[in-house]
Amino acid sequence: MTKKKIESCAFCGRKATETEVLIPSAITPGVYLCSDCADSIHDILQEYRGESSSRKGARHDNAMPALESIPKPREIKEYLDQYVIGQDSAKRYLSVAVYNHYKRLQQPQGDDVDIEKSNIVLVGPTGTGKTLLAKTIARLLKVPFTIVDATVLTQAGYVGEDIESLLTRLLQVADYDVEKAQKGIVFIDEIDKIARKGDNPSITRDVSGEGVQQGLLKLLEGSVVNVPPQGGRKHPEQRMIAVDTKNILFICGGAFDGIERKIAQRLNTHTVGYGTDAARRRINADSYLNYVAPQDLKSFGLIPEIIGRLPILTHLEPLDRDALRRVLTEPKNAITRQYEKLFAMDGVKLNFTPEALDTIVDKAIEYKLGARGLRAIVETVMIDAMFDIPSTADKEFDVTADYVRAKLQQSHYELNSQS
Repeated sequence: MTKKKIESCAFCGRKATETEVLIPSAITPGVYLCSDCADSIHDILQEYRGESSSRKGARHDNAMPALESIPKPREIKEYLDQYVIGQDSAKRYLSVAVYNHYKRLQQPQGDDVDIEKSNIVLVGPTGTGKTLLAKTIARLLKVPFTIVDATVLTQAGYVGEDIESLLTRLLQVADYDVEKAQKGIVFIDEIDKIARKGDNPSITRDVSGEGVQQGLLKLLEGSVVNVPPQGGRKHPEQRMIAVDTKNILFICGGAFDGIERKIAQRLNTHTVGYGTDAARRRINADSYLNYVAPQDLKSFGLIPEIIGRLPILTHLEPLDRDALRRVLTEPKNAITRQYEKLFAMDGVKLNFTPEALDTIVDKAIEYKLGARGLRAIVETVMIDAMFDIPSTADKEFDVTADYVRAKLQQSHYELNSQS
């Protein structure tokens, strides 16, 4: 009597009782493939086809649009004007830099004149629109764009994100199409947070300050960087992706809190010579940022090498009362329009009286929080209405100046001024 052969998978050896189903071979009798191995093969094929299709797509989709179809600097600024109030100087710098970036990408290979990129650094107090400018311009661009935060960066080998993670984000935005990512734009926010703390170069490890600046040098200048596709070095077996940063435009932004003192010290040092008093009188002490220069960034804590790789330096003005008032109502995504939209979704018409808007602006100036302060104040004022009104039959709600003051006092915003 012959013993019956137990059917099993030819790949992994699983028996019929250990798997969902055994798939028989159409050619060789007695050869089977289990469902688990079939799933694994399917996953491998999906990964391979995804990579090969991205490589094929790179050949066809990476063609840059014709120069005539690219928005001109004036058109870029007009688009920014719809969302960001004021800051004409910064808008002009950004518009020109982005337009030149497109032109650099269309420069023919082998040209005698190699146009170098002009990375930008934006200096301005908190709440003046640095990050908003970056987010707004990202909607308009036809190249990959990502916003990253410099505060999480540390030197390689320490807790935190590695510097190469900046390019990981860009790869993710470009669907891991390397050629497409190599033509992108990276906005590095909070660049001032990696300034070294003292005037003297560190003789020890400064893992989140000067060390990060030194690590950024090769990215800003333009070099081939091995980027981990998932970010970090926690998976040493993962395959690195080589990314050339030569054509990646870097825009850096930071509040540089206290840099006005550095500017004032520099402007007041030259006290010898004729005409000094007249020159000093021409300086507007209320807006020292107008006179920001590369040496001020060096005094603040950026190393000279990184300043040299950020040749374009511009500033954002602190928002005055008129600008803050316009921020509340004029942009397409104005704060008041957002709340009106939220209430409209519940069938309620929300109205802000002019006096209420003036009161909100006055409090934002008093707290010195810029445009972000407007959002915080309006949120505090509207929280009770947003809690109660959806459960009522009200179809209209008016926000008055007295209502604003009452809600701020109730939330202890006014405690300091009363005392």
